[in-house]
This record gives sequence, C-alpha cells and structure tokens, in this order.
Amino acid sequence: MGKPSAQPRREENEARAFAKLIRSSPRKLNIVAQMIRGKRADEALASLTFAHRRVAQDVKKVLQSAIANAENNHDLDVDRLYVAEAFVGRRLVMKRFRARARGRVGRIEKPWSNLTVVVREAEETV
Repeated sequence: MGKPSAQPRREENEARAFAKLIRSSPRKLNIVAQMIRGKRADEALASLTFAHRRVAQDVKKVLQSAIANAENNHDLDVDRLYVAEAFVGRRLVMKRFRARARGRVGRIEKPWSNLTVVVREAEETV
C-alpha cells in the first residue's frame, strides 16, 4: 500500500540544479537571477563571472551544476543550452537583537534563500 511514486516534473530536454541555504536575501538574489533568465548558458556564465555582486558567485555555481547535470545525466548538448528558468525562494530568517538607546532593542533579520536554475536544450541553434 501507500502512495504511487510521483513522476518527475521535468521535460526530456531540460535539467535543473537546486541550491538551498544561500546566505543572501531573496530580493538581492532575484536581481542576479533575473540577469541570466532567457540567456544562453555560456553568455549567462560570462555575465555572472564579471558581475559585481557577491551572490553572483553562488548563482554561477548553481548554473554550472545545472549544465553538468544536463550533460552527464540527461545527455543534452551543452552548446544548445539556455537558462529557461531561474527562480528564488525564501528560506529561514535568523533573528538577532542589538542594543539601542534608552534600554530598547533593535531587531536584525538575517535572511537565507533557495535558488533553482533550469536549463533547457534549444531546438535550433541561432
């Protein structure tokens, strides 16, 4: 008995990579993820390599992992890959407190994020 096994929610021509607990707010991470959406994989890697944001290196690692998954696990052509989806999710928020004037307290929130990158093989190279 039990539940039937779930079918993977993935098409035949795509691969994905997932990173959890990235030490950045989802808002900041989404700016970098927005930079690479819809780009070819090699262009996205080049733009992340020279991006000025600290979190761009984490996004680059996840993109490289998605490309490696596409090549090794799904036998896709690396030269025809493009970033189909890149989305960010909220994770835990660490709450810290800092002493302020007159015996009050200031709340400091340190957010964490998840990142999912889906690469897909294009039908035709342009």
